Amino acid sequence: MRTRLRPGRFLVLALVVAFIGLLAYGLVSKAENNDVDRALLQGLPAASPGLDLPLLPGFEPGALPSGAAADGRLSLEELRGRPVVLNLWASWCPPCRVEQPLLADAARRGGRGGPVFVGLNMQDLTDDARAYLAEFRVGYATVRDPSDATSRRWGATGLPETFFLDARGLVVGHVVGAISTAQLAAGVEAARTGRVLGARAGGERREVR
Repeated sequence: MRTRLRPGRFLVLALVVAFIGLLAYGLVSKAENNDVDRALLQGLPAASPGLDLPLLPGFEPGALPSGAAADGRLSLEELRGRPVVLNLWASWCPPCRVEQPLLADAARRGGRGGPVFVGLNMQDLTDDARAYLAEFRVGYATVRDPSDATSRRWGATGLPETFFLDARGLVVGHVVGAISTAQLAAGVEAARTGRVLGARAGGERREVR
């Protein structure tokens, strides 16, 4: 016996699909460079905009692959072959503080066999950024984007934002806003398998200054 979709349920489903479409469009249209999200919203992995930035001190031994960042700078090319979780944050951003314990804990639990977590600090004072890392006991590596040029290439429109890259260095997921436990787990799995997660809205966020 075939089950018919009731008109009321169909309307709810249509509204949900429309809302997701508008949300996805919003994620793309607000970005100065929206190449990453445009690809993800089509179900395709995106080429990484890359980064080559100075590291902030204090991360734990083993946080990066052997030989990476020997000159005090980190590039994504040095992480090729490992899935990567890239999180954009600033110390003045309250939602960043909300999600930070979740990220730090996930990085610790993943260990050397898990993805490489990298923080990208932007629109911040160096001393404030260092105090933040110490306060939350962030053990993974953090780079600093003093000019915001790198974050603009990634299409950042707010903080926090989290990108997931697979072992080939392709972007397979993006969460705008404070990330949830479920979103982080799904992103890590997408980075590990290379399956495209897409662009998604997270929790609270702050506009970039």
